[in-house]
Amino acid sequence: MDGFEIDGGRRRVTTPSGETVDPTAREFDLLWYLAENRGLALSRDQILEAVWGYDYFGETRTVDVHVRQLRKKLDGLPLETVWGVGYR
Repeated sequence: MDGFEIDGGRRRVTTPSGETVDPTAREFDLLWYLAENRGLALSRDQILEAVWGYDYFGETRTVDVHVRQLRKKLDGLPLETVWGVGYR
């Protein structure tokens, strides 16, 4: 993802500057799912079902909170908000 290296085995992310970041388990799962579906506009519901599971009964804004945390930890992460849909 544009210079970010995602290591699925170690569940770590290396930034373009070489910094290693250990996201939380949920943040990593979210990042992994978005990377697997790069270029696709994914709704919050799609993301919730894939990352949190079909039986999750919380708010869809949970996705927004985790995306915000990822953006904060991984400055420059190429994660685009698709207005009215979710993320790409």
